[in-house]
Amino acid sequence: MQSGIVERRVVLVLDHATLLSDQAGGSETVTVNMTLHAGELALIHVEHLQQALTFADTCSGLVSPAQGHVLFLNQDWARVPSDLANALRGRIGRVFAASTWLQHLSLLDNVVLRALHHTHRPFAELRDEAAQLATRFGLPGFPAGHPRDCMPEDLQRAACAGAFLGNPVLLLLEEPTFGVYPDLLVPLIHAIRWARSRGSAVLWLTAAAAVWNDPSLPATSRYRLVGRQFMEVYR
Repeated sequence: MQSGIVERRVVLVLDHATLLSDQAGGSETVTVNMTLHAGELALIHVEHLQQALTFADTCSGLVSPAQGHVLFLNQDWARVPSDLANALRGRIGRVFAASTWLQHLSLLDNVVLRALHHTHRPFAELRDEAAQLATRFGLPGFPAGHPRDCMPEDLQRAACAGAFLGNPVLLLLEEPTFGVYPDLLVPLIHAIRWARSRGSAVLWLTAAAAVWNDPSLPATSRYRLVGRQFMEVYR
């Protein structure tokens, strides 16, 4: 846990949560037990990016486990009403493994959409914060235009900026350095340290061996999701 965190609260719990683990040629179930506290960074190595998507969807209550429970801020996703669930998701920042850009919106509108929907902060304030985050991730400012006008590596940097916008309680990062490793690694580590110092919990999912084996990643725990097994490597 980083210095400066007053309360080591539990952010995310997967309690005997049985979820679908997609494999080549079929699907299997895997049972996950994991607790993530404020200020922690859990690194999970998956075999396929579809596993990262399913895992993150389950953590954010978009997919229900076949058995067991998933709790975010002590709220069981399966039991909270839809309006509360939507409000809770507003406290989650996410980098998606698959493209989720809305092409009819500008790139900036895409990035600030979550915060605009879930908070009362003015657009100008969110725009300025997004621009500051963009520079942290190596962009000269926030790119103008629509997602289709941007290079893939710039979209990845913008996606990271959007995930950190608004100081989310939980960060779900699905292969966040895809296409920009190792250039994005250092600024991303700095951003994660800053977020953890403010009490955020971080879940980083990767299928890349280079990322998993990178000694510079300050993970507090590491896991592997292989076939029907979810294994803690160290804590």
